[in-house]
Amino acid sequence: MFEVGQKDGFLLDWPQILSNFNKLRETMKIAVLISGGVDSSVVLSLLCEQGHSVEAFYLKIWLEDELSYLTSCPWEEDLQYVQKVCKLWNVPLHVIPMQETYRNKVVAYTIAEVRAGRTPSPDILCNEFVKFGAFYEVIGDAYDFIATGHYAQREELDGIAYLKLAKDPIKDQTYFLSRLSQAQLKRALFPIGHLLKSEVRQEAVRLNLPNQARKDSQGICFLGKFKFADFIKHHVGIQPGDLLELETGKKLGTHEGFWFYTIGQRKGIGLGGGPWFVVAKDPVQNIVYISCNYYAQDKRRDRFKATDCRWISGVLPQKACLIKTRHGETLYNAQVIFEDSEKTVAHVTLEVNDQGIAPGQFAVFYDGDYCLGAGIMACEE
Repeated sequence: MFEVGQKDGFLLDWPQILSNFNKLRETMKIAVLISGGVDSSVVLSLLCEQGHSVEAFYLKIWLEDELSYLTSCPWEEDLQYVQKVCKLWNVPLHVIPMQETYRNKVVAYTIAEVRAGRTPSPDILCNEFVKFGAFYEVIGDAYDFIATGHYAQREELDGIAYLKLAKDPIKDQTYFLSRLSQAQLKRALFPIGHLLKSEVRQEAVRLNLPNQARKDSQGICFLGKFKFADFIKHHVGIQPGDLLELETGKKLGTHEGFWFYTIGQRKGIGLGGGPWFVVAKDPVQNIVYISCNYYAQDKRRDRFKATDCRWISGVLPQKACLIKTRHGETLYNAQVIFEDSEKTVAHVTLEVNDQGIAPGQFAVFYDGDYCLGAGIMACEE
């Protein structure tokens, strides 16, 4: 285990790190992924202030099927803000169509996971296959780095890049970046990872950005204002099924499809006498099991298997490590035992119960402040 300033028992070479940092301050050609939000706009502005050669790229990812449900195209508003920011700094703007890639790599995966009764994490796949995948292929080697507005930090030592938690624990987005490869991370820049969100807002005011007061976007990247439940209904449909009490098998109500529910979910069940929690799903019979005793001491929710584990920098978690089971600031102490010599399947035991270990979501492994990689959660047999 290595802590801040230490890797595998050896002190980090701070002069080398400082040298790498100074190199980032030299004039470089940087492609900035910009969305119209305040974070990526501050990134572009700071890099321009530092004198880098900057070009902006807006990825057009809205799906026409989903846009038909909305009264206006949300990307048009985003693009208007992007154009204003780019004009402020006299930065070239490129609009890149990515709808086909999103549909094939992210949307298809999301629908398949939902149909199988699992809970997908599409934003992780978005970063792996689109923003740091297909986009890299579009621009080739024409740019030294690709900068984004993600709240994360990157350190490089002896030619190896390491992903590190952001300064702001609430906004930290290393969870969503946990499936990046070493090659992808080495070309990535996260210029606001060392700032709190409040500090980014202050920078936006100082820079007099046109979107300085714009609210943060919420939800899945390719949906925007389109609700996830409506997206699932559009692609998967409705199929009435039973809500059964786990302990008794008693029918307590009906639902419109198991795919609308996630393990640990409390809201949206629509029954009195609760609180009720979703505790299991049966995709074959379209049954959703619920219980009022979700937090009972005999209900163990501290174990799962992590499959298809991948490690960003070649550093693996030790037997005792930290884990995130979802995006957020919560880090669990955990014990990890690997099943195979390739270290791709791990059996994980959390120090405390988790409110929603949902098969299909990602478990992300940490060593101190460093994000090591991720695996897909599955139930222990």
